[in-house]
Amino acid sequence: MLLILRAIIVVVYSILVCLVGCIWCLFSPRNPRHVATFAHMFGKLSHVFGITLDIRKPAGIENVGNAIYIANHQNNYDMATAANMVQAPTVTVGKKSLAWIPFFGQLYWLTGNLLIDRDNKTKAHGSINQVVDQLKNGKVSFWMFPEGTRSRGRGLLPFKTGAFHAALAAGVPIIPIVVSDTHDKINLNRLKNGLVIVEMLPPIDTAPFQDQSARKLTNYCREVMQQKLDELNAEVARRETDRVN
Repeated sequence: MLLILRAIIVVVYSILVCLVGCIWCLFSPRNPRHVATFAHMFGKLSHVFGITLDIRKPAGIENVGNAIYIANHQNNYDMATAANMVQAPTVTVGKKSLAWIPFFGQLYWLTGNLLIDRDNKTKAHGSINQVVDQLKNGKVSFWMFPEGTRSRGRGLLPFKTGAFHAALAAGVPIIPIVVSDTHDKINLNRLKNGLVIVEMLPPIDTAPFQDQSARKLTNYCREVMQQKLDELNAEVARRETDRVN
């Protein structure tokens, strides 16, 4: 019964957010500041799912300027967890097929996100060049999932290098965002689904990697995120055990 109730609330809420969002964005279409506004609205679904969020940001992150944000990509619940971390003006880079999702796809495009055709390498490369140009012009930051797909309980997957090539070419920092494990944690028939920690790490300066390969920067960032993910998972386990006891 709880699952059905939650499903109804999520569907109705999501459609309303998308409809209102599309109308709102028509007054200033493709404005990148809209992305954070509606990402945070979807982030409120954490309450519906019975998730207790612990959100952490480094001091002064608002003053960093243009950057590429990277986050681990676990499942659809990222919309209720990681989405709370989107900083304005930041847009995401998503696959072209997202535009065809009813209601959500239209909002995704109108808010200014960048759609890429991953099956067409030439077009995908051109999209990365757009990312670099916008970063250099100081217009917007970008959010990417370097794993390229949902991990679905397989741990932190290998990283693709696209985001790191762009950061090096534009000379901007990388800002990792790590979400503790949510795979098999959320039971929609259970009232409370425990603690999830979402932590934004301090910016990683890409300047020391300018004379090295993008792969070295990629590997370094993945190591930093893996270490933090292990720490967060251990903290969640400890805090939930303490709460039970």
